Amino acid sequence: MTLRVVSLNAWGGKLHAPLMRYLTAVQPDILCLQEVVRTYGAQSDWLEYRDGEHILPQRAHLFEEVRAALPRHDGIFSPTARGELFDGDSTAPSEFGLATFIRSTLPIIGQAVDFVHGNFSTHGWGPHPRGRNAHGVRLYSYDGDFPVTIVQLHGLRDKNGKGDTPARMAQAEALTQLIERLWHRGERLIVCGDLNLLPDSGTFEVLGRLGLVDLVTSRGFTSTRTSFYEKDGRFADYMLVTPNVEVVRFDVVAEPEVSDHCALRLEFR
Repeated sequence: MTLRVVSLNAWGGKLHAPLMRYLTAVQPDILCLQEVVRTYGAQSDWLEYRDGEHILPQRAHLFEEVRAALPRHDGIFSPTARGELFDGDSTAPSEFGLATFIRSTLPIIGQAVDFVHGNFSTHGWGPHPRGRNAHGVRLYSYDGDFPVTIVQLHGLRDKNGKGDTPARMAQAEALTQLIERLWHRGERLIVCGDLNLLPDSGTFEVLGRLGLVDLVTSRGFTSTRTSFYEKDGRFADYMLVTPNVEVVRFDVVAEPEVSDHCALRLEFR
C-alpha cells in the first residue's frame, strides 16, 4: 500500500472553489500547504492583502476550511507572521504561514517547527525578505511498517529574484539542522514546498548531504507554475526524497489549476 503526499502553495486561497474541490478529490495522506491564512473572528470570507500596488484576495478562514474538507486528518498550523488584511475600509489581524494535514491513521511520533530565516513577526508582515519557517513531522505507517519524516517549507522571497544569496544559503543550513533534529538517519525522508529557488541553487547541494534528490528536475519537468503566473522563471516548487523512498508515482499537477503554483503529488512506499 502506498502513501500519498501533496505539496502546494495555496496562494492564500485565491482560487478557492477549484482548490477545495481538488483537495477533497485527491485525498492525500499528508498535505503540505504554503501561504495559508487564518483569521480569528473575521466576519467576511474574503479579505485583501495590500502592499502598494500589489493587491491579492485572501480567503480569511482557509485553514479551517481545509480542515473541514479533510475531517479524517489532523491539522497543524505554523504561522510566520501576524499582520493586517483589509475588509473594505477596515482591517482584520490575520496569521499567515504553513499548514500540514496528516491522516489520523498515521501517528505523529516526532515533530519540529522553527524559523529557517528571520523570526516570527507579531506586529505586521515584516520587512523583505520576510521570516520563513519549516515544519516537519515523523510519522509511522502501520500498513508499510516503517517511519517516514516529511518536512515542508516556504523559502524566503527576495525581490531581486530566486538566485542564491547569503541569506538563502544560511536558510539551507538552518533547514538541514532542523531536519537532523527530527529525522533518524537511514529512515525515509521527504522535503517539499515552495522553495523559491532556481534549479541550480546551492541549496540542493546542501540538502544532498542528507541524500536528498529532487524529483521535479531529475524527472524532466520544466515548470511548476500554472497559467496564472505571468512572470518568467517557471520553477519554484520542489520535492526531494532519499533513495529509500520508493517512488510509485510523481506528478507536477498541471490540471486542475488551483493556484499560481502546480501541486506536487507523490505516491510512495
